[in-house]
Amino acid sequence: MDLTPVRRRSIPDDVFEQLLDGVVGGRLAPGEELLSERRMAEALGVSRPAVREAVSRIAAMGLVDVRQGGATVVTDLRRRAGLDLLPRLLARGGEIDLTVARSILEARLWNGPKVAELAATRAGDNLATSLGAVLDELEADADPVRRQRLALDFWDLVVDGADSITFRLMFNTLRMSYEPMLDALAVVMAAEVNEVDRYRAIVDAIRRREPDVAFEAAHALLEPATALIAGALGFAGDNFEENS
Repeated sequence: MDLTPVRRRSIPDDVFEQLLDGVVGGRLAPGEELLSERRMAEALGVSRPAVREAVSRIAAMGLVDVRQGGATVVTDLRRRAGLDLLPRLLARGGEIDLTVARSILEARLWNGPKVAELAATRAGDNLATSLGAVLDELEADADPVRRQRLALDFWDLVVDGADSITFRLMFNTLRMSYEPMLDALAVVMAAEVNEVDRYRAIVDAIRRREPDVAFEAAHALLEPATALIAGALGFAGDNFEENS
């Protein structure tokens, strides 16, 4: 195996991570002013350009406002942040934020069927064949983690078929949030990834260009595992069909 040198994280990266953790973790509250560049550089023992770069990156994420006169004020991430922050919000300090996990389940349960519906309307003739090939691999593979990855590959193709950049970016973010939990969710997700016939029902609906049927088939696939995962996270009383 060829190895490449490991790069040390840069000083601006370290400053950025500290600021980001402060905002996401609530230690820097909305409306709070950051220290000036000079004072922050002194406190951290770094240069002012390193601080300036880190603050610029935080500002680009919408997490702080650099105001006229030099004050840098923390914003409300619920009003300003984008989907790119979701993986960071999900796992903080080595712990899963259960309310964020629940929101991911809600998005997954309803976005998946809508994407399948759009794919049945917009996809080219080759999509069903490509999806079938992935399902053949899924059916033949006994490893629970690989089965989840193949299921993600299935949905990746469906999202392509939906031809929606917004759903594509949402899927990318949800996938990044979900993938670190594959091992932990393997037992629960078996309730979904083992139901190959339900995946094939989605493919058949896409092939026949029946969007309503594709929506219902996708919802029937996703809802059981969603309920199981919600229960495992302590949200057993939630009715996702009514509350999402």
